[in-house]
Amino acid sequence: MWDFIVERRSQLLINGFNHVYLVFLAVVFATIIAVAIAILVTRLPKLEPVANAVSAIGLTIPSFALIGLLIPVSKIGDGTAIIAVTFYAVLPILRNAVVGLQGVSPTLLESAKGMGMSEFTSLYKVRIPMAWPVILAGIRVSTQMSMGIAAIAAYVLGPGLGTFIFTGLTGYGGANAFNNVFVATVAIIVLALILDLLLIILGRLTISKGIRVA
Repeated sequence: MWDFIVERRSQLLINGFNHVYLVFLAVVFATIIAVAIAILVTRLPKLEPVANAVSAIGLTIPSFALIGLLIPVSKIGDGTAIIAVTFYAVLPILRNAVVGLQGVSPTLLESAKGMGMSEFTSLYKVRIPMAWPVILAGIRVSTQMSMGIAAIAAYVLGPGLGTFIFTGLTGYGGANAFNNVFVATVAIIVLALILDLLLIILGRLTISKGIRVA
């Protein structure tokens, strides 16, 4: 096992970096999309059941089925991988973003309005900061989930550690089949834990102590 890691350390590092980068891009895109939809839902409450239904149904779609639907449109490559991972990454963040924005105290919003804040100013100075802890919790869940889903990128020749997993599965019974799958899986878990730790630190830096205590 150790010899396997040493011999392929360069490729493991490159694939590990690409795996994290794929997830990072997907989660950033997903956060922007989810928060934008959540803002729309808070403005138009009738859309909330639709948003909740999409979140629930979306998680039931098998990743390979989604990729199969995307390939004719976005072809094989990194693009399909990013779209697929972003799709799943949106769902937990969307649900939390809706809950977080709806949970902002009306009294605070009235106070902001009384201070002369516009809707836009109130949004980025009051609503989003107050909802941020809940949104960040959704981002943490999304990131962990995306680290696993990103392994399917190898199926469409995308980046990441999934390449090792698919190599091991296709070469089942071979000398390094188990090593490929095991090492890549452990690497994904370790990287996922590191990313979660970084998000916890981000929360400490971006969430005020008053909100954390609350």
